[in-house]
Amino acid sequence: MLELDGSQGEGGGQTVRTALSLSVITGTPFHITEVRAGRPEPGLKPQHLAGVQLMQRLSSAEVEGASIGSRELTFRPGTLAGGRVEFDVGTAGSLTLLVQTVLPALVASSKPTELVLTGGTDVRWSPPVDHYRMVLLPLLRRMGAHVELEVVRRGFYPKGGGLVRLRVEGGPLSPMRLEERGGLVRVRGRACVQNLPEKVADRMLASAAAEVPGMTREREVAVGPSPGAVLTLAAEYEGTVLGASALGERGVPAERVGREAAACLRQAMEGGGTVDARTADQLVPFMALADGPSCFTVGRISGHLASQMGLLPQFLPVAFNVEGGPPYRVELTRT
Repeated sequence: MLELDGSQGEGGGQTVRTALSLSVITGTPFHITEVRAGRPEPGLKPQHLAGVQLMQRLSSAEVEGASIGSRELTFRPGTLAGGRVEFDVGTAGSLTLLVQTVLPALVASSKPTELVLTGGTDVRWSPPVDHYRMVLLPLLRRMGAHVELEVVRRGFYPKGGGLVRLRVEGGPLSPMRLEERGGLVRVRGRACVQNLPEKVADRMLASAAAEVPGMTREREVAVGPSPGAVLTLAAEYEGTVLGASALGERGVPAERVGREAAACLRQAMEGGGTVDARTADQLVPFMALADGPSCFTVGRISGHLASQMGLLPQFLPVAFNVEGGPPYRVELTRT
């Protein structure tokens, strides 16, 4: 039984999410204490509990401590069965964080899986679904991952109700060495509004384009359970892709949302890294699964990335070396 301390690193839910996948991949049971000790309200929240429950269902795991507010959790993994599974978070809980919980295990599995997930596609404190479709998944496909994410319906706070289909055919991953960006190919902006006037999307895009000249504009107008707005940007280079996003909120002008997303993207572009700080921590578990050394550069080492670099070597024979900065060069090697 591997003993984990949830207060280490950034002290949030990232450790729980990644540990669940690594446990299933390696067959290693774990017991984690001080769950989310670094947060104002420690313990499992509905969002984290949903990840535990989905992974338990997918792998027929034995679980203790799976309840709201629990500050410790014991997880004994079974075997992934594959096939089609439907799962409803029951709230506006983030579907991207749910995908983040299970995706490494699904990619490492030999059995194809299709998940039909209901919840929040674009909510606070989590990557919007378009960040996965425009940034993370294209990078994973470069490593050989066979992953498709379809957005059937958007879900915003407070009702959620979004619906996505995740299809994964597992297989071996190739190492990825993101040493250079290469030339800039294009910058894409994708705005989505739900139960709001089309002009809100246009205003977000126009504001972002004023800060990032030459940006292409994509607009999605939807109808769903809750109103909402989100803008996702992606700078596509010959060798990589950088992303940024901003979520609309009641009382916040659309122009401010556009400027916020553009400022975040420009910071990543001007920081010199081959991945943005919000993608780096999501990428390293897959690099750890590849058969060989991988590397990237990033403008800053986030708390999430530091947590991942501390957790992964406890499950897998890998080591990290961080040099320079900024941008920092992160090298992953097998031990």
